[in-house]
Amino acid sequence: MPRPIHATIHPAAVRANLERARRAAPDARLWAVVKADAYGHGIERVWDAVRAADGIALLDLAEAQRVRQLGWRCPILLLEGVFEPRDLELCSRLSLWHVVHCDAQIDWLSAHKTHAPHRVFLKMNSGMNRLGFAPGRFRAAFARLSALPQVDEISLMTHFSDADGARGIAHQLAAFQGASQDLPGERSICNSAALLRHGLQAGVRLDWVRAGIALYGSAPDHPERTAQEWQLQPAMTLASRLIGVQQLNAGDTVGYGSRFVAPEPMSIGVVACGYADGYPRHAPSGTPVLVDGVRTRLVGRISMDMLTVDLTPVPGAGIGSAVTLWGRGPGGALLPIDEVAQAAGTIGYELMCALAPRVPVSVEGD
Repeated sequence: MPRPIHATIHPAAVRANLERARRAAPDARLWAVVKADAYGHGIERVWDAVRAADGIALLDLAEAQRVRQLGWRCPILLLEGVFEPRDLELCSRLSLWHVVHCDAQIDWLSAHKTHAPHRVFLKMNSGMNRLGFAPGRFRAAFARLSALPQVDEISLMTHFSDADGARGIAHQLAAFQGASQDLPGERSICNSAALLRHGLQAGVRLDWVRAGIALYGSAPDHPERTAQEWQLQPAMTLASRLIGVQQLNAGDTVGYGSRFVAPEPMSIGVVACGYADGYPRHAPSGTPVLVDGVRTRLVGRISMDMLTVDLTPVPGAGIGSAVTLWGRGPGGALLPIDEVAQAAGTIGYELMCALAPRVPVSVEGD
């Protein structure tokens, strides 16, 4: 039989999460963000769910072509815009909308020969300090775009740096509104965190919202709020099985570097999963794991192909017992990916995107 590690994608969960995002902004149109191959889930695997959105947002042209090949005829937005002038030719051919965040992109548009003018989203740097025009230069950029025959409708957007935390969005929202208040065009300002935490507050205009991590069942502000508190369902399960069991005496060590020392006699299970599968090597002892649906903990250092778990809470476990690294376990048990990520000092996004190509993936319901 093949090595027992396996990932399962749950499209029904993505669909439910998309509807949860809609309830947070019932009058807005919704971008389903599928960048990074749908956050590691696979665009094609979640397609039946995300096509319920009003638009698809992503980063690169190859993914845009895949979405068009799936039969999508509605808007596609390139979130970072084009990377060189010739990309505009494919934007024309595929009818892509694209972000404009710098003068070079306006220059490329002004030299672009096209029969159909482009729909663009002009991005403001309201405080994130990654991409976009500073508030003081935003209106000049809008004026330049408005004068181009290559440009049709102009929408306005920004991205919040602290929507998931205590600082919130007020300072960036004020900057955005101050520089754009009398400019025409639809607005897109809310990502998952802003949508769930701030979307219905006064002054937040919701023409287009961008649902990313929320679609895949991770809380954008974990650990302050959990996915379950936001009524989000896990869209990915990473599961394996025990392939070995060892009996330890007090003082015995486990794994490379002898990082874990048994405090008393105990059983440990060896799981077919390691960092070459995408499990974080830096996950420490104590990281939660489910064995036969029972919560236990990781012990020792992660190896390339194996990790070890404490079997004290599951004395009946043995070779072949089910192991859930994150997602849905036996008997309705649940291990949120955010908990695993937090224990490993990272975020759920990284674990989703890091799933290794060697891990077999199936789609629930297929």
